[in-house]
Amino acid sequence: MIRSMVFSAVLLVLAGCVATGTDIADRLTSDHPEAEAYRVTDNPMAEVDQALAMAATNDTRLLLVMGANWCHDSRALAGWLGTERFAALVEDHYELVFVNIGMPQTGDGHNLEIARRFGVEDLPGSPNLLVVTPEGILVNGDTATSWRDAASRSEDAIYEELMALAHRPARSVQPVEGAEIAE
Repeated sequence: MIRSMVFSAVLLVLAGCVATGTDIADRLTSDHPEAEAYRVTDNPMAEVDQALAMAATNDTRLLLVMGANWCHDSRALAGWLGTERFAALVEDHYELVFVNIGMPQTGDGHNLEIARRFGVEDLPGSPNLLVVTPEGILVNGDTATSWRDAASRSEDAIYEELMALAHRPARSVQPVEGAEIAE
């Protein structure tokens, strides 16, 4: 009887492994582009500052994508942003900056002070997508850290969310403490 129960338990575990393996195979062969855009740079904060200055000049917003090249979802989001369809959206509405954040969920995070600058205290994984006005107001505090499923999202869903964030009124969001707001 005990032997039968142990055998059944092993079968259940193996069935779970097969499903997990299938899920991994599906993700690796999914229909989305991938790109390795998360470079280690000397001064990513300066890149953010430069993009904010360009956003003020061009009447656009900062699209700050914080992820890592090891991360499937980060590569998927970067891949979509590199397509022709998204390039036009970014050109019209955003100044795009990719920042390498390492593995914050394991305690090996990098450049986390950039997220904190805009009021995001914790990055539970990657990627994270912050939309920021030229004045430093985070527009999407409610969804900035919800992009860890980017590889599973459809192209249209990502596009529609980015379009909505390009037009979301900044005044509906509380300013980040310490950020200057231009009237």
